[in-house]
Amino acid sequence: MGAVTYPDARVAEFVASRMVPLQVPADSPLAGDFKVKWTPTIVILDYYGKEHQRTVGFFPPEEFVPNLLLGMGKIDFDIDQFNDAILNLDQLLAKFPKSDAAPEAIYLRGVARYKSSRNAAPLKEAYEKLRAEYPASEWAKRAEPYGLL
Repeated sequence: MGAVTYPDARVAEFVASRMVPLQVPADSPLAGDFKVKWTPTIVILDYYGKEHQRTVGFFPPEEFVPNLLLGMGKIDFDIDQFNDAILNLDQLLAKFPKSDAAPEAIYLRGVARYKSSRNAAPLKEAYEKLRAEYPASEWAKRAEPYGLL
């Protein structure tokens, strides 16, 4: 990723403006602390160092920023900041609608909208969008029960 993804101007600008990056060598004691077994491993942590997302393997530049936005949305979701989660997921879906992270973002956005309103309509909307745009995704399958709402 150091030769392709990290030097990409869009990636570098996003990381510099929205993240606190830390690159840990695989043979570092910190790699053990973070349970890194293979590189690259991307771990998204909150302010307190709690992990909210982990991915293993290469990301091309056009998939890296959406993955980071998804991780940021997951942090907000996990700490019950549903409106902030929705904002991050909306940004991902607006800028990267065809990314590999988009189906999960649609699903999580629907759940965050439900949890912030207690209205089940966003769950059904998420399912319908997933069924229409990403029918073969695991997220369409996970949202299938929402089609019954």
